[in-house]
Formats: sequence, structure tokens, C-alpha cells
Amino acid sequence: MQVKRVIGYVRVAPREQRSMRPGRREQRRVIEAECRSRGWQLVRVDEDVRSGRSLRRPGLLAALDACRAGEVDGIVVARLDRLTYSVEDLAYLMHRAVDDGFSIVAPDLGIDLATDAGAHLAQVLAVAAQWQSRSVGRRARLALEHRRDGRGRGRPSSTPPALADRIRSLRASGQTLQAICDTLNAEGVPTPRGGTHWRPTSLRAILQPRAVPAPPHKGLVKS
Repeated sequence: MQVKRVIGYVRVAPREQRSMRPGRREQRRVIEAECRSRGWQLVRVDEDVRSGRSLRRPGLLAALDACRAGEVDGIVVARLDRLTYSVEDLAYLMHRAVDDGFSIVAPDLGIDLATDAGAHLAQVLAVAAQWQSRSVGRRARLALEHRRDGRGRGRPSSTPPALADRIRSLRASGQTLQAICDTLNAEGVPTPRGGTHWRPTSLRAILQPRAVPAPPHKGLVKS
């Protein structure tokens, strides 16, 4: 992959301590220096003032759209945590970059998906995200068993029944978990916890087999 034109991405979060985050000017300076050293054209810099816990950020989505449309060859960030705090979300971004043919560059960790080492990192992150998903799914199953055994009352599901039925129907039609997430994200449907970004792990609890209530206990009938 040959990188020539890139978009810089800058993010600051309202609740981050100033001493723990790089400011906008500092991030821009690092991005511009990286582009100069590599001879890349910095087309523009997209910014967000939002948390890194969700990928539903206007600036990031605009940068990704430009990459997918082939307008630029990649995204450059001053630090990797400016993209996301989530390993699962990072794996998703890396996967999209590899599939759509663009690069993600983070000079603080020497990450560049246009290199063999960067492509290998994307594969490692994808595996790590699968571990995380399985771990979350296991905890959800244990919690479900806990409730079924009567050892805990648990919290009632906050997913509207109609939405849950729709998700199950999409899954039954053969769609992958990621495809369902992409559909819900595109429609702006909030997650059960009020979030703005659906992930496969968000669907697993909804797709768990519904418990069938045990029949009422019948005492012996006296003759």
C-alpha cells in the first residue's frame, strides 16, 4: 500500500485531565511533522471533542468515509488512544482499514498498517478482540444461569421487545453479528444502555435463548 494523501485526526475529551491528554495544537504539530518526514500530503485535519469510548464521532466518521471513498490513503493520529480506548473498537478499525485498503498511522507506537508489521498487528488485535468477546459472552451466560437458579434477581432487560425480535429475525435470516451492528449503527438506534455504537457483544445477551418458565409445582391429589 502506497500512502501519499492522508487525513489527520485530533480528539480531546471534555472529562480528560489536561495534564493527561495532548492538546489540539500539540496533536496537530505531531501529525504535521509525521507527514513532512514521510513526504505525505496532509489534506485536512478532522477533530472531535468527545470521549474515545464510542466510534460514533462526526470527525472520525468523516475521516473514515474519505478513506473508504478513496479520497485519501490513510488516517494519521498523534497517539493511538486518540482513536479509541477500546481494544475491540481498535480491532474493528484495523479490520476496516485492511479490508478497505487504507492505512492507520500512530507515530507514538510506530504503527503503520501500510507495513508488514502493521498488518500483523491488525491480525493480532482481531484475535484479541475475539478473546474479549468470548469472555464477555461467558460472563453473560454465567449471569443468566445465576438468575435461572434463583440465586440472583438480576436486572430486567432494557431492550425494547420489538427491537429484540427484529435482531433475532435478522440473525435468523443469516446476517452476521457485525452486519446487524452496522445496520443499527447506520439507523442511529441506541443500545440497551443508551450508547450510540452497537458491537457484536451488545447483541449476544439479546440473542441468548430465552428461558422457559418451569411449570407450576403440583402437589399430590388426595383421593
